[in-house]
Amino acid sequence: MKKTAVRRSLILKELDEHGQVSVNDLSKALGVSEVTIRNDLDRLEKNKLLIRAHGGAFKTSNIALTVSEKKKINLDIKRLIGKKAVSLIGEDESIILDSGTTTFEISNNLAEIQNLTVISNALDIVNNLSQYKNLQVFMPGGYLKEFSMSLVGPMAERNLKQLYCNKLFLGVDGIKPSLGVFTHHVEEAYLNQLMIEISDEVIVVADSSKFKRSGLAFISNFDKIDKIITDSNVDESFVKELENHNVEVIFADK
Repeated sequence: MKKTAVRRSLILKELDEHGQVSVNDLSKALGVSEVTIRNDLDRLEKNKLLIRAHGGAFKTSNIALTVSEKKKINLDIKRLIGKKAVSLIGEDESIILDSGTTTFEISNNLAEIQNLTVISNALDIVNNLSQYKNLQVFMPGGYLKEFSMSLVGPMAERNLKQLYCNKLFLGVDGIKPSLGVFTHHVEEAYLNQLMIEISDEVIVVADSSKFKRSGLAFISNFDKIDKIITDSNVDESFVKELENHNVEVIFADK
């Protein structure tokens, strides 16, 4: 037990110094198996001392991370999810890209669709979309939440109510299979609810780590969600529960 405590203390020290750690590097440095390191990281995450990512972990003193911090987490998986999401988009459609680092990856893959209308409240996404001449881009307006680089508030809400789209790609901070999807920010949750109401199809894009987390603000139960695009590390029991709610689960890494 003492060795375990010392090892976990060293992991936290490494996180403090570098902001992130690798399972492979820790295994070599501490002389234990990668399985042991993963168990350590899982335990530390349960105590909210770090955030697990594919192949390692990131430091956090707050569950709600900034956009720049989130973009580093599970990037390879988010890229796969982004590509898979684009395969569901047809010509001449209208879509909403909610703010988020996974939806940002969708915006990186829209060059091949010849005629598409994209609605987004995320500054970084809209800026990224400006590189494409094949898109019509609409921002609903509002005031800026710098933490998430998104526009929210009464103006955004009023303008969204006037719109309609074929598909909403929704990024979330947490998924509870028995409850629904969550975000950390109340204003964004309300805006997400409006997005759901004006969309024919609602597609959640989230890597498997989101199934281990929740958030302060409830967005929706699963009755209003059609699909979830994620990766194959989701627990099978979670997948079955989602399918029982008639949610199609799509694995981007298969």
